[in-house]
Amino acid sequence: MSKSLVQAPVQTPFVPPARLLMGPGPISCDPRVLRAMSYQLVGQFDPSMTQCMNDTMQLYRSVFATENHWTFMVDSTARGGIEAALVSLLNPGDCVLVPVIGRFGLLLSEIAERCGARVHTIEVPWGEVVQPEQVEQAIAKCNPKLVALVQGDTSTTMCQPLKDIGELCHQKGIMTYCDATASIGGNAFATDDWKISVVSAGLQKCLGGPSGIAPITLNEEAVALINTRRHVEKGIRQGAKLDGAGTRIASNYFDLAMIMDYWSEQRLNHHTEATSMLFAARECARILLEEGIELSVERHKKNGEAMAAGLQAMGLTLYGQQQYRMNNVVGVYIPDGLDGESVRKQLLADFAIEIGTSFGPLHGLIWRIGTMGYNARKDAVLQTLAGLEQVLLLHGVKVHSGEAIRAALDVYNY
Repeated sequence: MSKSLVQAPVQTPFVPPARLLMGPGPISCDPRVLRAMSYQLVGQFDPSMTQCMNDTMQLYRSVFATENHWTFMVDSTARGGIEAALVSLLNPGDCVLVPVIGRFGLLLSEIAERCGARVHTIEVPWGEVVQPEQVEQAIAKCNPKLVALVQGDTSTTMCQPLKDIGELCHQKGIMTYCDATASIGGNAFATDDWKISVVSAGLQKCLGGPSGIAPITLNEEAVALINTRRHVEKGIRQGAKLDGAGTRIASNYFDLAMIMDYWSEQRLNHHTEATSMLFAARECARILLEEGIELSVERHKKNGEAMAAGLQAMGLTLYGQQQYRMNNVVGVYIPDGLDGESVRKQLLADFAIEIGTSFGPLHGLIWRIGTMGYNARKDAVLQTLAGLEQVLLLHGVKVHSGEAIRAALDVYNY
């Protein structure tokens, strides 16, 4: 080995710096979730562990507002939950319709393409949402097996209305999938009432936890479909063959049929449970339900409104159709001629506050500022507005000094 590649071993522990994460996610973890993650491990089939799994299933039925029995965890980031849903639902050649309102709708279409599906998209300008009549027209053209949507797309800060689309698809006998990673807990979500077949999410947004585990819920129709593709790993088979008649799911790790066997009373081994992440997921749901989902949504709405009001009062312009903006993320145009990254870097270096950059056609045009989870609170909003105002002044941007805090406080005092 080259001497230039030989380095002294790292002797010091990693201690992350204190940060206030006010971007589009991840956010600062709720201390109660961090505490839950510090608990000692137990065996994956210890009675206390399987009880924790059952408890978590029950808690997330309330989080998703569903009676679906199959409400459980995929041990992965939120993207893994998306992939598990799509690879388990879609056979090669199936038709899927994806309404695209930003980066993450495009992600759904790419994952579906990797599943071998025939993908049709509805694309609207970023900053807008898809209307039900557009979905109805597209269904008439392509006759999809599945309509795959994103509720809250943080790339544009838009929140896609779902109720009418869910009802439309249900009436036509078309299954629906929704990625609710960025929205659930901070925006209203009603799986059963909106007739959404499959929903997946993550912890690192409004649920106030870390990335690394993906809650998912499946209705009976979706479970029946997935079970036609059920496959039992050869090394753990006992007795008669239990495979379904359909095409085997292409991914082993993201095979929802096998993961359901693992979460069932059979406890048919699939992987070693991500124990600390399960503890985190359980605590995230417990905290949300202790507060109350409606109160959590209202808290996110209030703090989002305060942030938006403060930014506008400062003299900045908000991005996108505001009537469709997510409660927990606001997009704001970077002032003309200003290097947005230099502002973000100074805000982080001098104030220890992180706000988000942007992607694709919005790169360099907007910042994305989040008020979600543990950070959806007044002091975090006020600190962010005050810090951003000072950094803009240092960069020579003319702002309405002092007006941002006043406007935010007016929202809180209303």
